[in-house]
Amino acid sequence: MRKIRIFEHVSLDGVISPGDRGEYSAEFAHGGWTAPYRSPEGAAMVLEAQGPSFDLLLGRNTYDLWAGYWPQAGNFPMADRLNAATKYVATHRPDSLTWGPVGPLGDEVIAGIRNLKAQGGPDLIVWGSAKLAAELMRQGLVDELVLIVYPVLLGRGLRFFAEDAAPCELALVSSQGTTTGLHLNTYRCVGPMRTA
Repeated sequence: MRKIRIFEHVSLDGVISPGDRGEYSAEFAHGGWTAPYRSPEGAAMVLEAQGPSFDLLLGRNTYDLWAGYWPQAGNFPMADRLNAATKYVATHRPDSLTWGPVGPLGDEVIAGIRNLKAQGGPDLIVWGSAKLAAELMRQGLVDELVLIVYPVLLGRGLRFFAEDAAPCELALVSSQGTTTGLHLNTYRCVGPMRTA
């Protein structure tokens, strides 16, 4: 059985992106908020956390953004691994996917993901893709969360843990920090929330 692992860049107040306004727009004054905290040390941590081989589960918006960037990003480990991964995309227009290799999920996305998860193969990694990630959490399909936490408060924007998120318990697997203040925290999804 394959693991589903979610990777998210997140601020201390839980914001993962500016939402529908776009990262660089007049409505969002803090475009590029992750850039000042990136370092070779942090990049090495992310590469190690991903592993050398994986497939991608992506929402359509993330796929389209990445398809416009990663194929032309040059040869370096992150680009090479993302470009080589098979992309499984939650979309109603699979015939319009040009950044490959691409695998089918079918018309019923969650059923397709359950089928993929049950098969052998590399881990399935979700980057960004907030709606898809939230639905996978609701369905109990996520094995690990890898939160790349930045020492910033953004105040507004799309939050990873939405108000309608189902309470659940996570176990800390590992935590690593960089000299820039970035922390990479890996959690294993344990199950429903326990109370005293």
